[in-house]
Amino acid sequence: MIRFILADLQRLQAGAMIVVLLVAFATALGMAVRIEERALRLGSARAADRFDVVIGAPGSETQLVLSSIFLQPSPLALVSGDVLKQLSQDPRVDHAAPVGFGDSYHGYPIIGTTAEFIEKSGFRMEGRGRGFSALSEAVVGARVPMAIGDEFSPQHGLAGQAAEEHHEMSYRITGRMEPSATPWDRAILVPIEGVWHVHGLGGGVDDLDPHVGHDHDHHEGHDEIADLGPPWAGDVPGVPAILVKPRTIANAYQIRGDYRTETTMAVFPGEVLTRLYATLGDARLVLTAIAIGTQMLAGTAVILVTMAHLSQRRRQIGALRAFGAPRLAVFAVVWSELLVVIGLGVAAGIGLGYAGAKALAILFTRQSGMALPVTLEVSDLAFAGMLLAVAALIAAVPAIYAYRQSPAAALRG
Repeated sequence: MIRFILADLQRLQAGAMIVVLLVAFATALGMAVRIEERALRLGSARAADRFDVVIGAPGSETQLVLSSIFLQPSPLALVSGDVLKQLSQDPRVDHAAPVGFGDSYHGYPIIGTTAEFIEKSGFRMEGRGRGFSALSEAVVGARVPMAIGDEFSPQHGLAGQAAEEHHEMSYRITGRMEPSATPWDRAILVPIEGVWHVHGLGGGVDDLDPHVGHDHDHHEGHDEIADLGPPWAGDVPGVPAILVKPRTIANAYQIRGDYRTETTMAVFPGEVLTRLYATLGDARLVLTAIAIGTQMLAGTAVILVTMAHLSQRRRQIGALRAFGAPRLAVFAVVWSELLVVIGLGVAAGIGLGYAGAKALAILFTRQSGMALPVTLEVSDLAFAGMLLAVAALIAAVPAIYAYRQSPAAALRG
């Protein structure tokens, strides 16, 4: 019987290929949705792991996290610089780092922060690179195509919206961070004082020369700016967000409670992501429903194609019955042929879905810097097994049709 099935499938290659493609594309859609949604959850959770508490001005918690941790370009209201000073002196805080936006360089966001933030957030330097220690120094992420020693001037505006350059300010790269699989791989980190200086916000840096530190052989100006970062002196400008590393878990809850006021908003990134995942889950349900609908249409098409094919093979089936082939054998041949074809389509769909999810993940990583771990899990194979079980039921429909045919009627037709 196996030889007969293989010979029959070889003879009907064109029709079998159509069925395989129908099933493969329908399966690939459902598989890609499952894999990509899971990868986005894992990737975003890993990217937020190193950040405990985010403090900003009242507004959207989701936008605060997306802008400060995932570096999505969006203007945020500023939280008072006094809050930054309070946090830097709070004994419950290991370190509090401001995050300043507003500039970019060829599509890469320039983030104003502190050297302490780079050290204590787990970012490591490649080779002999070091963090910035002068107003005119910068550190770049692993995906920024610039090398140590390169110099550049920031461009006004968020990434993708940049316009003219700030020619009055230039930076020299002193360090390059190792890959972290986070959006910070696409970031250019500079002293927050430099961002304030470029935008005329003061903060005790108006009297500093922005080009100090560019003389590679002389460092006379470094003493002037050795006090970059906390403790903050004088009036501190407002900042879009403050990333806080508490000393203990209890301190984290205390800080979040203390800074949930009319003028400040404090959030745990993990909690915000959980709510965002619920939204993603709703979107996944919609996409899954679309995928299921597509699979049902594909299944219907498979049945129609097979029924039309069986109508053309009535004489062959009648001949088999006339030569003594039992009805169960005819049922088994038709059912097995269709199940093999659908099985090949499901297998191809798994491969296509995985490849599609991988391609989307690569594109997403290039755009955002956040790595998405695309993997096949046991649950995905269980999903494929469920599709095969449904396919077995679908295959039974034309097989029953062939089973019930009368040999005499088939030969007359």
